[in-house]
Amino acid sequence: MQMTEVTYADAIPIDSYGTGFFRIGGEVIKGGAIIHAKGARSWAGYEDVDAVLALKDEIDFILMGTGANMAPVQSAFRQTLEAAGIGVEPMASPSACRTYNVLVSEGRRVAAVMSPVEEAAKE
Repeated sequence: MQMTEVTYADAIPIDSYGTGFFRIGGEVIKGGAIIHAKGARSWAGYEDVDAVLALKDEIDFILMGTGANMAPVQSAFRQTLEAAGIGVEPMASPSACRTYNVLVSEGRRVAAVMSPVEEAAKE
């Protein structure tokens, strides 16, 4: 099998994630994160919609990482982004990390808006 090295000429990849954090371009962001071709920053949750809207001229859609499992995106958040022309694709955060890396390696205009994966509840 031939292996091909993935390059990210115009983007910063998501290196890894863990309980409560994302590692992006070698830097750790604790809690939620917004990742796009030009950088990454912390994300305070659905009330931080302006941070996503600021990217509207640079992206076509966002991958919405909803944590350990796929969950519905808050309706007002989705409607605000879609009214600005930004599509929203929800998925579990682990899947969003992988999908984001594939799409940016292809040069797609995408951002990932991620809720962290939290530790599983202990009984």
